[in-house]
Amino acid sequence: MLAPIEPFRIKVVEPIKLLDRKQREERIKKANYNIFLISAEDIFIDLLTDSGTSAMSDNQWAGMMVGDESYAGCRNYFHFEKTIKELTGFKHIIPVHQGRVAENLLFSTILSEGDYIPSNNHFDTTRANIESNGGIGVDLVIEEGKHPEVEYPFKGNIDIEKLEAQIKSVGTEKIPLGMITITNNTGGGQPASMENIRQVSETLHKYDIPFFFDAARFAENAYFIKMREKGYADKSIREIAREMFSYADGCTMSAKKDGLANIGGFVAMNDDSWATKLTNKLILIEGYRTYGGLAGRDLEAVARGLEEVTNENYLEYRIKQVKYLGDKLLNYGVPIIKPTGGHAVFVDAGKMIKHIKRENYPAWALTVALYREGGVRSVEIGNVMFGKYDAGQKKEIYPPLDLVRLAIPRRVYTNSQMDYVASVFEKIVSEPKTVKGLRITYQPPFLRHFTCKFEEVE
Repeated sequence: MLAPIEPFRIKVVEPIKLLDRKQREERIKKANYNIFLISAEDIFIDLLTDSGTSAMSDNQWAGMMVGDESYAGCRNYFHFEKTIKELTGFKHIIPVHQGRVAENLLFSTILSEGDYIPSNNHFDTTRANIESNGGIGVDLVIEEGKHPEVEYPFKGNIDIEKLEAQIKSVGTEKIPLGMITITNNTGGGQPASMENIRQVSETLHKYDIPFFFDAARFAENAYFIKMREKGYADKSIREIAREMFSYADGCTMSAKKDGLANIGGFVAMNDDSWATKLTNKLILIEGYRTYGGLAGRDLEAVARGLEEVTNENYLEYRIKQVKYLGDKLLNYGVPIIKPTGGHAVFVDAGKMIKHIKRENYPAWALTVALYREGGVRSVEIGNVMFGKYDAGQKKEIYPPLDLVRLAIPRRVYTNSQMDYVASVFEKIVSEPKTVKGLRITYQPPFLRHFTCKFEEVE
């Protein structure tokens, strides 16, 4: 089998520097053991996120040079709008500067106190925007999606029976819309099948409930459908994507993922009334409707990125690079979510780090160890990100899985750099005591993982 190969040539390079171990220890201690609080220039391999960290193409950079910075009606917006309409088929395209603004615009407009938003799994900002607007995010991923060791082609699917039961339990008036995240980030970057998307659409529409995608990684999801689902092998990525979107009434999207851009996003929908309300709010908090918080040059970069991301050669390389790292880790005995997903390798830290108690945050401790041992930055998706303190019970409530995500930026790192990341894991596996438990010394009320502080415990 041929090794995955980059379908591009490197034109520009950026130097990176590996600090010595003493310097890394100083940096992580100064950051109160929160990897978010370390300066990027002190990171060697940065796998914190795939959001906004892509390397743009020469075509995108060329597009930046023809940015029209007119306040209203810039030509780049019309290219942006046309590209998204052709891709999704949605009637209204509302630009924003990133995905969480799309979520905030949507949920602050449609949610009432106590409303429910069912999905496969909501990611951190989606859930936070639902909850901060008085709603309740409900995760209904299939059982296979809850078990890292299980091999299943579409672990991002929604459990249709649970969705039906949720609707009947709370009533249609308490569910302003249903969602599905493609690919399912929280669950390991796992795809949803076309069959499941169709079933979710039919179930929600049976009760006149609108259906939206969190479409940040729609192209990666489409590629998995092409590779794994019967009847799609001969269809193009754009054809598959268009069919996916045809089952929905709208979407939110961070274009910092499959838009291959460093900033940008949008809300798209068919409902005229909702679009008017969102546009009015957009003007209040982001800017006029034809720029939505973005420069004209950024609108152009997103439009061109959305055209490039459906290239099958690019997607094959993208998915294979993630698998390459995943296979390396498995060879070293590191437990991961299987099969590897579209944008990241998810390490089952709860299973890997056995000497640290749950209340001392094993996955977060692993992110600290990865930096200390090799200058690698990753992100915890587990007890800190999704755990909550229950004041009534006076105890922490933990999510089912305690994971570390190694999110691979698009078109940025080579496979030899993936080899290096794997070698850092090999060292930690051979010396598990390098991972030390933690306790929280400060946390904010929402999205605590971004700014919380820790101290190490023995």
